[in-house]
Amino acid sequence: DNGIGVATIMMLLASDNIPHPPLEALFTIDEETGMTGALALKGGLLNGAMLLNLDTEEDNELTIGCAGGVDVTANGTYAEEAPKGNAAFQIHLKGLTGGHSGVDIHKGRANANKVMNRLLLDLTTSFQIQIASVDGGSLRNAIPRESKAVIVCTSENADPVQKKIAAYATMVKHENDVTDPNISLSCESVSAPAKVVASDFQNKFLRSVYSCPNGIYRMSPAISGLVQTSNNIARVIVGDGKYTVQCLTRSSVNTEKTDLADAIRSAFELCGATVGLSGAYPGWEPKPESEVVKLMSETYEKLFGEKAHVNAI
Repeated sequence: DNGIGVATIMMLLASDNIPHPPLEALFTIDEETGMTGALALKGGLLNGAMLLNLDTEEDNELTIGCAGGVDVTANGTYAEEAPKGNAAFQIHLKGLTGGHSGVDIHKGRANANKVMNRLLLDLTTSFQIQIASVDGGSLRNAIPRESKAVIVCTSENADPVQKKIAAYATMVKHENDVTDPNISLSCESVSAPAKVVASDFQNKFLRSVYSCPNGIYRMSPAISGLVQTSNNIARVIVGDGKYTVQCLTRSSVNTEKTDLADAIRSAFELCGATVGLSGAYPGWEPKPESEVVKLMSETYEKLFGEKAHVNAI
């Protein structure tokens, strides 16, 4: 990763026998914690017209593009009400494969927040269940592997609700048996909560999460197999009259990143949420036909007798 690039730059600067044109060496800090070094770089500081990116994972890689990102967060409050039933259950979804929301987003792995939301909307439509709480996902850059929800229904619907959840578990396992073979969905009785989400807001919120884009939004038309734009619904938290949905939206095309963020904003503003964007960093749009890519590819093949892996991430 960064280490080999830094070592290469320092070796060139220290050498007195490697011919080269004038060089500018750029080192930045805090990539993993928000790219604060890169974001503080002032325009006009560098004079070079050609950039070589030396931040790669493998020796044979020539990286020519990377997705930028932005955190999209929907927050709000909702009215609570007393439950209309006295049968309460905790639904626990776990065992999903998960992964990195950038590197693994194209692998079609299930998102625990979307899987749970689909079930909750079905139960709401079929049995008018009421939601007391939802807690799904962990980090923004992680495809969520787990979600828990506490629901309430009437005593008459308790058995049908449990059967519906069991049938849904079978269906979800079948749908995701290749990508998420260890997916598990359980349901157990719990004490009835004092308050639940007001029915009107519950319907709006579940539909907002349902309509929110997740996964691949667009593949790159320039580079085969490259995800150009994507979104990860990383966290869904509902309880005690407040809710939060956290997404990480990525694209190597900045205008498309904004477009997807606006789509997500629209989905949650329709249920009354306040939606904020933060932590944005720009994408690096691949240009595979550029002069420097051709030069580097030819040079690599001449030096090492094999073709370089020209890629974007």
